[in-house]
Amino acid sequence: QAQLVESGGGLVQAGGSLRLSCTASGRTFSTYTMDWFRQAPGKEREFVARISWSGGVTYYVDSVKGRFTISRDNAKNTVYLQMNSLKPEDTAIYYCAARNPADTSKYDYWGQGTQVTVSS
Repeated sequence: QAQLVESGGGLVQAGGSLRLSCTASGRTFSTYTMDWFRQAPGKEREFVARISWSGGVTYYVDSVKGRFTISRDNAKNTVYLQMNSLKPEDTAIYYCAARNPADTSKYDYWGQGTQVTVSS
């Protein structure tokens, strides 16, 4: 059964860095566009970053541009989110998701999430 598993979350002070990983198993995800989302307590889930299947195209929400970098290693079936200059408002559960190639409004797979907490 195909699944996505996030890791790398934790507690960090403001200004610090974390690298999240999203590792896929059960099938290859090299043909999928992959997204990172986050959900803070009491807030709706928010899009954070996207990477095309080849890694050649990336998008970011304005609030993380210049601080976060999404990348992927298709040989390892893994997508990364490098987060630098973290702020308390980055505190959230971070999820990765695989975008349906035929209907980009839908997601075929979601991970279980990893908690990121940034202290001030």
